[in-house]
Amino acid sequence: MESKDLNLVALAKHFSDEDKAREFLEAQRWPEGPICPHCGELNNAYRLQPQASKKGKHVRAGVWKCGGCREQFTVTVGTIFADSHIPLSKWLLAYHLLCSSKKGISAHQLHRMLKVTYRSAWFMAHRIRYSMTQEPLSSKLSGVIEVDEAYIGGKIRTGPQSVRPGERPRDRVSGYDNKAAVVSVLQRGGRVQSKHVGRVNAENLKPIINQMCAEDAHIMTDSSTVLAGALMGRKHDQVNHKAKEYVRYEDGLCITTNAIEGYFATLKRGINGVYHHVGKQHLHRYLSEFDFRYNARKVTDGERTVLALKGTGGKRLMLRDSMGAGTRNN
Repeated sequence: MESKDLNLVALAKHFSDEDKAREFLEAQRWPEGPICPHCGELNNAYRLQPQASKKGKHVRAGVWKCGGCREQFTVTVGTIFADSHIPLSKWLLAYHLLCSSKKGISAHQLHRMLKVTYRSAWFMAHRIRYSMTQEPLSSKLSGVIEVDEAYIGGKIRTGPQSVRPGERPRDRVSGYDNKAAVVSVLQRGGRVQSKHVGRVNAENLKPIINQMCAEDAHIMTDSSTVLAGALMGRKHDQVNHKAKEYVRYEDGLCITTNAIEGYFATLKRGINGVYHHVGKQHLHRYLSEFDFRYNARKVTDGERTVLALKGTGGKRLMLRDSMGAGTRNN
């Protein structure tokens, strides 16, 4: 089946059988033949056939044996699927749902649709986001680049204080103190990369921009003085949103930050409307999800799903690592 023809109907029809789902995953991971995860030898393995015994199946389906190191393995060894008791058919459905939903899909929705526990659905979603993590850029972003920051999270409710006699009034807390800062760097017409930072200041932003942006890149921001301070010595233009300036042209060049603002619009609608709340310790995983979908926006849902499946190798996420210090998110 062509990746562009892969959709929810095709997945439900053709890959509800575990053998077919496994064969599909093998074709995506091993297009040139099986690769032994133990010794790395290519196309020198044979499939073991399940045999009946007194205790049931002597060898489970999908097991290969390497002709070089003589070790046994399956297509899930060394991937995020390793040691998972959830059927591969449900994993494929979860991948497609997360890749085709522009603003994401909650763990509660996966729990209802896939008939798995909420805990399993939550961990599945985090494993998928982990596989979507972008590798470090092989080359820096160039051309016209838009840089901006956004703040994720709800406002703190600050009502009137009741002060007891003899006590000092508590310090007033800003309604934005609990928001998480996100900085995104977007190449116009190309890729985006987002990072969660503790504070938005020139000291934190300058190394991020130097790491991602080429020296000759033309960087565009809003009128933020913090961003201007982090871009000293670079080719830089600004639009003044406070004066309701959003687009202007100079020498035929469009000076705007509308592309990065559009990305933030999708990110915020997904966080607010689908996930509702994202803990700061998990925010980087959600940023990987939204970055991945944006960077693969020009392909079909099926091609985006296959692209995500190709990133499952060499990655392992344990439940204790994904839980973090806080509570679970949707």
